[in-house]
Amino acid sequence: MDIEIVSGLRGAKRAKWIDFLSRAGLEADEGVTHTALVWDGDELIATGSRQDGLLKCIAVDDNRQGEGLTATVLTALRQDAFRDGHRHLFLYTKPQNRTAFSSLFFYPVAQTDRVLLMEDKQGGIDSFLQALAVPCKEGRIGALVMNCNPFTLGHQYLIEQAASQCDHVYIFVLSEDKSRFSAADRLEMVKLGTAHLKNVTVSPSGPYLISSATFPTYFLKDRDLASQVHCQLDIEIFSKRYVPHFGITHRFIGTEQLSPMTALYNRELLAQLPRRGIQVVELPRLEKGDVPISASAVRARLDAGEDIRELVPETTYRYLCDKNLLNQEDAL
Repeated sequence: MDIEIVSGLRGAKRAKWIDFLSRAGLEADEGVTHTALVWDGDELIATGSRQDGLLKCIAVDDNRQGEGLTATVLTALRQDAFRDGHRHLFLYTKPQNRTAFSSLFFYPVAQTDRVLLMEDKQGGIDSFLQALAVPCKEGRIGALVMNCNPFTLGHQYLIEQAASQCDHVYIFVLSEDKSRFSAADRLEMVKLGTAHLKNVTVSPSGPYLISSATFPTYFLKDRDLASQVHCQLDIEIFSKRYVPHFGITHRFIGTEQLSPMTALYNRELLAQLPRRGIQVVELPRLEKGDVPISASAVRARLDAGEDIRELVPETTYRYLCDKNLLNQEDAL
């Protein structure tokens, strides 16, 4: 038996990998960057992949179950991830696999009827939340989860509206680095743009409130359900972990006319959170010329070398200038 880690599967090995996953009822995930392949001669008997610190596409030949091959694959992926600087690993799997992965030192974070999210740090999410500031959890406590790529006047308006209606508001800025602006830059822009609001606390979302950019669909037979399943899992994490820790009573969202995915997510929030005792407040978005101010519009102007100052707070504009994240002509 031989095991190898391959970066960028191609040719015959890729074809065998895709066929192997198909026979296991999985679909090859195009986002993976490193794949462990376990061979018995020229026969592929087990595999697993990762995308940064997220493990995916783990499968073992039905005829080789009970030989410890899942442990072999996970050990190889862990070592490879560690070499790349990833110290905290996650995996999605079917709920029926919970016991198998628990025996390999993965711990549940949240679960729906279709998907289970696990991490390799026991109590990892609790430790993360304990490290975040909680200056207030009494009274009417609001929350917004935002990407802010970059932080616009529209984002600022929504936060100001929420702050005017609450005793305290928590802003969770998505920590994934899958956007044009880094997680660190986005977080800082939000902090700068809300510094005038004394009842607002800005925090990173951490690796737990996960965007659709990395949510895997490879084990879902009905691909049309993928977005809904992602929303359900995210809501499960938010309502059972974040809500009690911060005392959240209200979740604020903006009306959505541009992004179908965000519109679906809003519908799920409106349908599910009130059943869990959390009120959802949908606020109209700030508009410019009858068009909602959006981060995508700001990025389009940046790409075209156009002025963005009428769409972003002065704090965002100055930050982008100082960090050399604007086109030179925009900064003049």
